[in-house]
Amino acid sequence: MNAPESIELKPAARAGARPASIHPMAAAELAARRQRSRRATFIKWLRKVHGWIGLWGAVLGLLFGVTGFLLNHRAGPLRVSSGEPQVEQLQIPLPQNGFKSPADMTHWLNDKLHIEGKPGRARREPAHPVAWGDHSAVQPEFWQVAIAGPAQSVQAEYWVGNGYVSVKRTQNAFLSTMNNLHKGVGLSVGWVLLIDTIAGSLILLSLTGVLLWTELNKRRTVGAALVLGSIVAAVVCGLM
Repeated sequence: MNAPESIELKPAARAGARPASIHPMAAAELAARRQRSRRATFIKWLRKVHGWIGLWGAVLGLLFGVTGFLLNHRAGPLRVSSGEPQVEQLQIPLPQNGFKSPADMTHWLNDKLHIEGKPGRARREPAHPVAWGDHSAVQPEFWQVAIAGPAQSVQAEYWVGNGYVSVKRTQNAFLSTMNNLHKGVGLSVGWVLLIDTIAGSLILLSLTGVLLWTELNKRRTVGAALVLGSIVAAVVCGLM
């Protein structure tokens, strides 16, 4: 019988031994792959953000696009009519205690007529002498207040000493109401902040759209930054 072959045992790797070195070209390729993977992940996330922002601004963006078109053509040869308003006038007797100020009259009108809107700046003209031909007289004190809303506007006039208040209400047509929503006429701070989110979403859509176009390529990114910077500089110079 032949003697059994001897088996050569390799010594186990010692603890703390250095791993085999990686070739420089292989290390560079691995780093490039990792960088491409991170860029692809960021672009994928950026597309989701771009899509959700676009969905948020789609409905109100359509509203603001239509009303912006109407506002752009509200006068001139290409005028587009937004509908004729309906005007109503009313004479209301004064309350028993009268009014102390235009603001007091505004609160009373709100309670009595249930007017929806935001009170504007009151006009108060003091009594003063006036001439009528060869005659002279004293014009009594005059108050005027306005309450504006998107669907209607109310204007009240009162001559101090009269026993009634003259109120004129203007009901807007549908397109005029949409235009007032666009301009924020008579609306609360909540609506203003909502419109700010739409403006912010347009800015983010522009920025994310540029980043998606460049795909974080250095040459494209630098070119887009130069173009945007040139546009901003031109606008600033034009406004100065």
